[in-house]
Amino acid sequence: MIKIIKLVFCVAMVTPVFGAENTILIVGGTGGNCIEDPGCINRLHPDIPINYRANPGQTILFRARDANDVLGAIEVQETEPETLERNFGAVHPMSGPVYIEGADSGDVLKVTILNIDPGKYGFTRGGSGGFVPDLVGGEFLAVWRLNREFAESDDIPGIRIPNASFPGVVSVLPGSVQLADILQREQQLANAGGQVSLPYAEGASPQSLCGPDGSAPNECLRTIPPREHGGNMDIRYLQAGVSIYLPCYIDGCGLTLGDLHYAQGDGEVSGTAIEMSANVWVTTEIIKNGPDLSRGPHYEGMSKVLDIPSRRFYAVTGIPVKNPGAAPPDMSYLNSDVVPGLSNLSNDINLAARNALDGIIEYIVSEYGYDRNQAYVIASVAVDLRISQLVDSPNVGVTALLPLDIFNDQRP
Repeated sequence: MIKIIKLVFCVAMVTPVFGAENTILIVGGTGGNCIEDPGCINRLHPDIPINYRANPGQTILFRARDANDVLGAIEVQETEPETLERNFGAVHPMSGPVYIEGADSGDVLKVTILNIDPGKYGFTRGGSGGFVPDLVGGEFLAVWRLNREFAESDDIPGIRIPNASFPGVVSVLPGSVQLADILQREQQLANAGGQVSLPYAEGASPQSLCGPDGSAPNECLRTIPPREHGGNMDIRYLQAGVSIYLPCYIDGCGLTLGDLHYAQGDGEVSGTAIEMSANVWVTTEIIKNGPDLSRGPHYEGMSKVLDIPSRRFYAVTGIPVKNPGAAPPDMSYLNSDVVPGLSNLSNDINLAARNALDGIIEYIVSEYGYDRNQAYVIASVAVDLRISQLVDSPNVGVTALLPLDIFNDQRP
């Protein structure tokens, strides 16, 4: 068991320390962006320098930046942003990495989240990205005002989203073997026409390793997908009180954290949650002979984090049926002659999820008066996509679950 340390929330005044006993180790949060911040990276590679060291059980404070690195650390947020530029190369800034003393390659690192302090502002994008961009046209940006209880936005009037903060990214650094395997399989997928995020040097940090003039610009992993090392898991249940189990591929593990979300529905369907900067306090524990994490991290916590934030809900179900002649966008790279001619795909959970999501978007539009872009964002930050069943062939089932208490009387 990890002893939870009582925190004094004036820690912003604490001088950063490197591995001292009984002190809070502060990581990141300086400089105007991740490249200028010596405690920030936005790529993954075993040769990334590790400048911070912590003992197991020591409290670590990660001063984490938002996913697009546009809001700044929470200590410098003063006025609500009017517009937010996109920079694909800057995604995702992560505070760290941190060397955990005594952790060896082959160990398991248990990371327990103690507390998350959200920034003042957040944002959610919709329209041309996410899970069903073909069903929602145009561009849309919602800017949110955040406090410890709820989020509100003038761009989507009439709703309050309860605080359910969590880090989208919790990761360790890959080892050289894992890096080679990942690069090979993702390049193979790209060659086949599959959607994948290959190494990209523009905007990379650290620049000396991953940037355009770095020593390994074509080897640094993007943080877009999750992998065996953790990464961009985007699991909304990783809230304060939850522990995540990560595999250590290098000595010291290289713990890093970022992509903070104020709230998100299961699926993060528009491609973004309520993205924010935040301060996150964690502790760690080293586990020898831990569980097999070769197919992804494990996590545990109190069951209350599994609940929907509402007394009432409305749900739409989806099964894998479609119009004859159509092919789901995610299957286009397969160049199949069979798929377009079918109106029912066997056990296709992706198509079932698309249908459930399309149905809940249409419900929000028809019932509450929002346009489809607004509804897409509402679905991304509040709707849970849940697997209903996987065994009733050919029609596996997905449910889109909308909490109704987020709506008030100030609708469009």
